Amino acid sequence: MEYIYRIRKSSLLIFFVPLIAVNICLIIVTYFGEYLAHGDALGGPTFPYFDGETSISRTARVFPSYLIFKPAMIFTGIILIRYWNANYKLIQNLDNVNNLKKHFRFYGIASAIFIILHAIFLGIKFDLDIYKFFRRFILLSFIIFELVAQTLLVINLNRIKDNIENLIKKKILKIKILLVSSLVVVAIASLPILGSSDYVNFKHALEWNYLVGILTFYLLNYFFWKPLPHTQKGV
Repeated sequence: MEYIYRIRKSSLLIFFVPLIAVNICLIIVTYFGEYLAHGDALGGPTFPYFDGETSISRTARVFPSYLIFKPAMIFTGIILIRYWNANYKLIQNLDNVNNLKKHFRFYGIASAIFIILHAIFLGIKFDLDIYKFFRRFILLSFIIFELVAQTLLVINLNRIKDNIENLIKKKILKIKILLVSSLVVVAIASLPILGSSDYVNFKHALEWNYLVGILTFYLLNYFFWKPLPHTQKGV
C-alpha cells in the first residue's frame, strides 16, 4: 500500500513544518525585534498560546520572518495537495462504493490552495477595504475548508473501519473524531467573539492554539495507519 506510506510521511511534514516555522518567526520577533525595521519588536518575552500578546500574522509578515514563513506555508500547501490525493486514491482502493472521497479531496485541496494564497499575500499592503476583506476571506476559507475536509475524511474512515481494522488503530480514530468535533464546536462557539472588535488577546491565543489543533489532526494520521513492512511500501 504505497498510499499509506505516502500519507504517513506527508502527515509528519504537515504537522512539523508549519509548527516549527511559526514558532521560529515568534522567536525572531520576540528576541530579535530590536533589529527589525518598522518597530516590530514585541517589547518583551511572550507566549501567545496563553497570553495572546501577538498574532501569527504579526510575527510572520516582517523581515526576515517572512523568508521562513512564506516558503514553509507554500511547501505545506503542496504537501497538503499530495496528502489529500493520496487519501482519495487509498479510499478508492479500499472502498469504491460507499465513500466520500471526492468530497474530502475537493475541500482538502481547496484548503491547500487557500493557505498558499495566504502565504503569498501576507505582508503585501494595499489601503483598500476590498483587499483587506480578500485577505480575511482567504484565511477564513482555509479554516472552513480544512475543517470540512477533516470531518468528511473522519466520517469516511469511521464507515469502513471494520473492513480495514488490520491497517488502522481504532483508538486513534476515536481520538481523531473527538479532536475534529472539538475544533468544529470551538469554531462555532467563537463566531460571536471573532466578529467583535474586543477580546483581542483572546482571539490571538485562540489563533495559535487552533493552529495546533488543526495540525494535530495530521500527527494523529501518522499514528492512525499501521506502519507497513518495507517490502509493501511500493505496492
